[in-house]
Amino acid sequence: MDQSTTLVAAFLGLLEGLTEFIPVSSTGHILLAGHFLGFDSAGKTFEVVIQLGAVLAILTIYAARLWAVFSSAPHDPQSRRFILSVLIAFLPAVFIGVLAHDFIKTVLFETPVLIAVMLILGGIVLIFVDRVAPEPSHHEAMEFPLLMALKIGFIQCLAMIPGVSRSGATIVGALMLGASKRAAAEFSFFLSMPTMAGAFAYDLYKNRDILDASAMGEIAVGFLMAFITAVLVVKWLLGYVSKHGYALFGWWRIVVGLLALVALTGGY
Repeated sequence: MDQSTTLVAAFLGLLEGLTEFIPVSSTGHILLAGHFLGFDSAGKTFEVVIQLGAVLAILTIYAARLWAVFSSAPHDPQSRRFILSVLIAFLPAVFIGVLAHDFIKTVLFETPVLIAVMLILGGIVLIFVDRVAPEPSHHEAMEFPLLMALKIGFIQCLAMIPGVSRSGATIVGALMLGASKRAAAEFSFFLSMPTMAGAFAYDLYKNRDILDASAMGEIAVGFLMAFITAVLVVKWLLGYVSKHGYALFGWWRIVVGLLALVALTGGY
């Protein structure tokens, strides 16, 4: 792995960590950045696998809370219900992701214009929902009803279209179903753990024959950068959205999408 490739991998890892847990589509940003930088990973595995760095960041931040939940689960119905709610929300992504994996990776991931358009449309939706979401009736992410969790899980599947944003879809869904802005973000964090870990494991399995030593070097660099950056972003995000909402991220999406469309139209 030469120095220029190392720098690009580090930049993409930084971009992953910055964007994974805010509703702007980390995959969309990385795919567009990779397109314009001429970075092409085998089977687009780099773009999926470095997300595990962001997952480990969440595990690190919530380690004590998660330990309390799992250790109390045998005798605490509330802890068991929370674990069940996350698993229920995760299930739609398992079935749809497995069925549509090849189409997503070989068609959707290879269509930068689609990514740019989805960034713009998602930004418009996010700004709209941030203004019109119903008065929240659910203020604790660990207490979402099971049916609500299942609905959020189905909405999350929209993020299999790159540019939609996994966190954006789950946050918008949770807000429209009555979650507070902070609770919506937190549930998105918790749901990201099995969803992203599952995507990582399945993608690694599907592309096991085309990975080589140089690819693993790129992944390691991107992984580390994603982990460090995601830790900082998650600690900041909850306080920000509690006070200011999500409109900033909607405008961010629109600007990035428009700039990408202009560049793509110009032949880049």
